Amino acid sequence: MPPPEEKPHPSDPALLFSSIEDELEEVESLLLAELATSDPIIEQLVDYTSRWRGKRLRPALLLLSGSVYGPLIHDHKVLAAVLEMIHTATLVHDDVLDAASLRRHNATIHSRWDTATSVLFGDFLFTHAFHLASSLESTFACHMIGKATNRVCGGELRQIHQQGNYDLTESEYLEIISSKTAELCAVSCLLGVYCSGASQSIQAAFEDYGRNLGIAFQITDDLLDYVGEENEVGKSLGTDLEQSKLTLPLIALLQSSETGFKNEAHQLLASSDHQKRLRLSQLLKDSNALEYSQQRALEFSDKACLALSEVPESPTKNTLLALTQLAVTRKA
Repeated sequence: MPPPEEKPHPSDPALLFSSIEDELEEVESLLLAELATSDPIIEQLVDYTSRWRGKRLRPALLLLSGSVYGPLIHDHKVLAAVLEMIHTATLVHDDVLDAASLRRHNATIHSRWDTATSVLFGDFLFTHAFHLASSLESTFACHMIGKATNRVCGGELRQIHQQGNYDLTESEYLEIISSKTAELCAVSCLLGVYCSGASQSIQAAFEDYGRNLGIAFQITDDLLDYVGEENEVGKSLGTDLEQSKLTLPLIALLQSSETGFKNEAHQLLASSDHQKRLRLSQLLKDSNALEYSQQRALEFSDKACLALSEVPESPTKNTLLALTQLAVTRKA
């Protein structure tokens, strides 16, 4: 296997999307037009969530992937809006499941309003996403987005039913995050090149890139849940621990060959110590579980790079490679 290509380091994540800045604004306009309503309550919710404006990773992945093989067309922008709506819907529902109070430096929907509003508004976003997707002539995209959304929901269900299972294996964890997080990244990249008329082998390569990138992003996200700063990350931290959801850092700690580390971890998990997250963070460092998790994120980042090895060199390809670096170095 050839060594992974050298990845450009993004000095500023915002600069990575500068080449598609205008197209991302068009995507935002399409999204807001689809969600336009005369209902004042729904209008308030749409306006509130539009302020979240995070990385716009999934629309950016679709647009960047599409621009590698040709000019961007209307279908690219419609599908980018669809995927951002679906992603936002999953965040609204996730915050209920995690009992999170903060999302992108703002109160979550369920903490600002209530749980019922969150559930129904998430459903509202899902239905509008599929309504917009159905406006395209091709049914392939709608089929793939439906399949991906089904996998996302399946991954969330598996994670919920594994809460408190301290025997969860790394392979089971990877299956969960491949579905609940990486799936939308994978389908974003696939549909980007599909709309540009790329071959099936290229579609498969970009899907592989997106999946590995998404896994690297999620592992880093799970690391930040233990060692990140809430004011920097911009969302509630420690929710996985509070909900007894095992992620890679804790799995690595509980599978440590050092009995002392494992025993102390089990004692902390069973305790009601309000310093539990802080003490576990230190234990994760001492046991090298953090270092191991960071290394695994790097491995998936490298796999994402390798997936694009046959893609012609271009500034856009360099941006996609730079995203793999961002996935493992980000602090928010």
